[in-house]
Formats: sequence, structure tokens, C-alpha cells
Amino acid sequence: MSRIANAPINLPSGVEVTLSGQVVKVKGSKGELEWNVHELVSVAQEDAQIKVAANDESKQAVALAGTTRALVNNMVTGVTAGFEKKLTIIGVGYRAQAQGQKLNLTLGFSHPVVYEVPEGIKVETPSNTEVVVSGIDKQRVGQVAAEIRAYRKPEPYKGKGVRYADEYVIRKQAKKK
Repeated sequence: MSRIANAPINLPSGVEVTLSGQVVKVKGSKGELEWNVHELVSVAQEDAQIKVAANDESKQAVALAGTTRALVNNMVTGVTAGFEKKLTIIGVGYRAQAQGQKLNLTLGFSHPVVYEVPEGIKVETPSNTEVVVSGIDKQRVGQVAAEIRAYRKPEPYKGKGVRYADEYVIRKQAKKK
């Protein structure tokens, strides 16, 4: 059984948490996040700490308590520091260019790929082969990075494609004559 839910979440200064029923709202310097907690889990605030507990001892309630604690902790981290994912584009002629809420990708297709960036997410291109996805919601940042990567996943022979900056692509040897 998970013991993650037993650890309290320490709130840094400048973070406000509002608990109303099963809704948790976290407000910080970077923005505001809201999440509905499952009815098997209870969330309580004591001074500068948030405590999460399972309402009963069922396996599902204990698992949901650990998940809830991790999600609320990610909300607190997101509104204070934010999250970011870095992508690297490898391949001759492959490049990216951010234009407002659109990301133009040239990935070897006969047409350019235009990705509409969802609201609340910021996409930057420090160079034409790097993409930085940032925001306050960890799940949405990861989802946007995964959607950009899915346009051209790294292939195992030459390693061309879009990959995470910390991703290692296992290379295969080409067929011999």
C-alpha cells in the first residue's frame, strides 16, 4: 500500500488554497488551478500544510489518496515554479518556429505542420531545432509535448524526428549485404 498520502504538503508563501466541498483551488504567482477530489478522499488544510486522507481503508481509497496528494502537490509546484518540457528536433531540414499561439513544424512532409497551442500553455523556440513547452498544469504540458512529438517520432535507424531533450533513442544497425 502507498504511504505517499501520509506526507503533508507544505505550502510556500504566496500560495492560497481554497477548499470548498470536494473542490480544491490553488492560487499562486503564476496562476490558478482547480481540481475536483474523489469522494473517497478528504483534503484538509492546517496552517501552512495540506493533509490528504482516505475516507475508508479500501484499497481504492488508499490508492486515490496517494494520487490526490501527488496531484495537489503538482498544483502547488505549478503555481509557484511552473513546469516545462524540452523537445529536440533532429534531421536535415527539420525545424520549428513559434508564432504566437501556433507552432510551425517542418518535419519532412510535403506540407508544413501547424500545431495550435492550447490556452494556458506557452511554446518557445530558442533555436530552430529546440522547442520548450511550459505552463502551470503538469498534465497539459506533458500532453502538448507528447502531441508535438507524435507528428514525427524518432526513428531507430538514423534517429531523425522529434524527441524529448532527455530521451535516448536506441539505434539499430542497417541491413548488411
